[in-house]
Amino acid sequence: MKFARIGALGAEVPVLVQEDRLFSLQHLTADIDGAFLSGGGPAKAAAALAAGGLPEIPGEGIRYGAPISRPSAVVGIGQNYAAHAAESGSLPPEQPIIFLKAPNTVSGPDDAVTIPRGSTKTDWEVELGVVIGKRASYLQSKEAARDYIAGFVTVNDLSERDFQLNVSGGQWSKGKSSAGFCPTGPYLVTADEVDYGNLRLRSWVNGEPRQESSTAGMVFDVETLVWDLSQYLVLEPGDLICTGTPAGVALSGRFPYLKAGDVVEIEVEGLGRQRQEFRP
Repeated sequence: MKFARIGALGAEVPVLVQEDRLFSLQHLTADIDGAFLSGGGPAKAAAALAAGGLPEIPGEGIRYGAPISRPSAVVGIGQNYAAHAAESGSLPPEQPIIFLKAPNTVSGPDDAVTIPRGSTKTDWEVELGVVIGKRASYLQSKEAARDYIAGFVTVNDLSERDFQLNVSGGQWSKGKSSAGFCPTGPYLVTADEVDYGNLRLRSWVNGEPRQESSTAGMVFDVETLVWDLSQYLVLEPGDLICTGTPAGVALSGRFPYLKAGDVVEIEVEGLGRQRQEFRP
């Protein structure tokens, strides 16, 4: 199944998406959040759709918000593709590298993004996002991790590289947490419908190709990441994991960093496409 949240910023309503038709979930849930995901919400939505109990609503000209409400945590994974590690001047990590993004960075997939004050190195990063479906702590195995995944989203893990690497104090989060730095969506697609081990990832800047890769190139796969994170922190329903980006970002030195007026588009196969215009 495919879920979304549509409407004006701060007033989004939950919908089920089927073949480009939108069906309201407002009588089932107030939002696409941890309570909905962990409380059997997707199954209830499927049953209601099959029974003809979800009213269809028009979809023309509407804004898509992030398909999940604000999570309690956004966890990023660094250098999780060997080629991206290389272009960053590093070997592939032996253990998952994690950093935190502020939860209020989560924004709509097509919302404009303001380049941070003083930024000279704002960068794009197409990523597969994992949404947690139930509380995960000290999982027993990587295989068990599959049962804790609600679904997947397209994520742009925007980064300010000078903030991240040069004025960071040794931690990356300062360069990851500017306003609007985690465009998410447009859809949350349930795990049963996603071949998440082999998804195509692509990005463009002003229409020019930048990244093209597959999740098959991850150093640590999705199950490993969820299992590993559960050994060190408690993942709550609705939390978001950004699983890393492939090669082809500005940090490589092959492309210029973003400036006002630039347009970034990213896409993860089957999960939808985003478009952000960058403002001063």
